[in-house]
Amino acid sequence: MPEIIELLEKQGQVFEDFKSKNNARLSELEKYINELYKKESRPPAGFSSGFGFENIEEKQSFLTYLRSGRDNDLKRKSMGTDDDPNGGYLVPKVIDELVSKALRDLSPMRQISRIVEVESGDFSMLHSVGGTGYAWVGERESRPQTNTPKFHEIRPPMGEIYALPGVTQRLLDDNGFDLENWLIDELSEAFGEGESEAFVSGDGVNKPRGFLTHNLSSDADGVRSETELQYVASGASGDFAATTPSDKLVKLVYSLRPRYRKNAVWLMNSNTLERIRTMKNSQNDYIWKEGIEAGQPSTLLGYPVFEDENIPDISANSLSIAFGDFLRGYTIVDRNSSMLRDPFTAKPNVLFYSTRRVGGSIRDFRAIKLMKFAAS
Repeated sequence: MPEIIELLEKQGQVFEDFKSKNNARLSELEKYINELYKKESRPPAGFSSGFGFENIEEKQSFLTYLRSGRDNDLKRKSMGTDDDPNGGYLVPKVIDELVSKALRDLSPMRQISRIVEVESGDFSMLHSVGGTGYAWVGERESRPQTNTPKFHEIRPPMGEIYALPGVTQRLLDDNGFDLENWLIDELSEAFGEGESEAFVSGDGVNKPRGFLTHNLSSDADGVRSETELQYVASGASGDFAATTPSDKLVKLVYSLRPRYRKNAVWLMNSNTLERIRTMKNSQNDYIWKEGIEAGQPSTLLGYPVFEDENIPDISANSLSIAFGDFLRGYTIVDRNSSMLRDPFTAKPNVLFYSTRRVGGSIRDFRAIKLMKFAAS
């Protein structure tokens, strides 16, 4: 009997030792999981939880500079990309990102195109034309080399757009004045109008090159030059074809290859859109469909429609409708903004000399098609 009691006591001690060690392991595991959770929940280094962008102190320091001229620890951007001093301050990312978001809301091209952010002044990309060749062979036959893909380098033209919003020093001294949102509204309005026009019709000289400024051809993909856009004629000069005008829109859709049609959208101005909304197909059904949910674009022949007032009105030989996958077809290049406080030029007003470097060009000429309002 004493032996049994001793054995039970030993077993109890072994269990207590096991429980103690296991509790320690569980405690360490819990601590490890909590640390992982904290890391996952923590904003990236250099970002603030309030805005999701960067250190909030940098933004406050920048706004203090704009109100009073005291620069604190701001880093001066002393040289431009062309090696001429411009004496501005880089706009903190927390503000620059909000301006970019506002620009996206204002610009249809920014909503549908590819956007690349760069830190240097220039940007280039390679685009494959035609892809790698292939061949079929038997099991024991030799494998001759297939055609290699052709590449052409694309350098989106870039330029510096600027604006000079102004406000009185008295208003700046008023702590109730929301300087940050005022700047975002003023800059997005000014920059948005200028760059939206350039993405469509810019000549590429110190500004983006618009997609409507390239050479055109009615030839299909693989036949025309790889730096020409294909157009489909509307069937009448300055108008749609008199009979079944919607058929030309269908032809425009199917001039685009299937891989591009998957993400394709329409782009036109409101006057052109007004005319198309009344069109019907051969079954007498409207080809226009209103967006079902708020904020969702309406559709034309099943594809989303975006309105851009920079697209020209319908006239003789005008290019008034674009259709394509702009995410593959057009690239916008952004560089960080800069700003300089100027309290001298327009006293008692304080001007904010604000610049933004922007570029843009077509990347894939097969991804965008145009309708030319001509007989052929």
